Amino acid sequence: MASTVLYTGKTHTTGGRDGWARSSDSKLDVKLSPPGSAGAGTNPEQLFAAGWSACFIGAMGLAAAKLKIALPAGTAVDAEVDLANTDGAYFLQARLNISLPGLERDVARSLIDAAHQTCPYSKATRNNIDVELNLVG
Repeated sequence: MASTVLYTGKTHTTGGRDGWARSSDSKLDVKLSPPGSAGAGTNPEQLFAAGWSACFIGAMGLAAAKLKIALPAGTAVDAEVDLANTDGAYFLQARLNISLPGLERDVARSLIDAAHQTCPYSKATRNNIDVELNLVG
């Protein structure tokens, strides 16, 4: 089955976690610092959390459109991406804390579940890292 590439994000990074990342179109131009350091930059975990939460909201919007409902104005995802270590092995784990104010709990849960099946970030992490999906509002 042939696929159509809709977009390719391109970045150039130097210095690793103590460096700089810039996108090919210069819309992203960010200093990087290790997590928990006093450095002035962001870190890969924050960037991943931002990308995943934005994508997840888009996926919930698509699921809502199929159900012919609108996402609430206050829809939000607070993503928490942990960099963890066990016995010298680094790994990620994540929590998506999802707020869909005003929606009935079962409707909100169905949007979350549908989004988790279709969101490209969720697909990429499925069976690779521990993920919690929490309906918080």
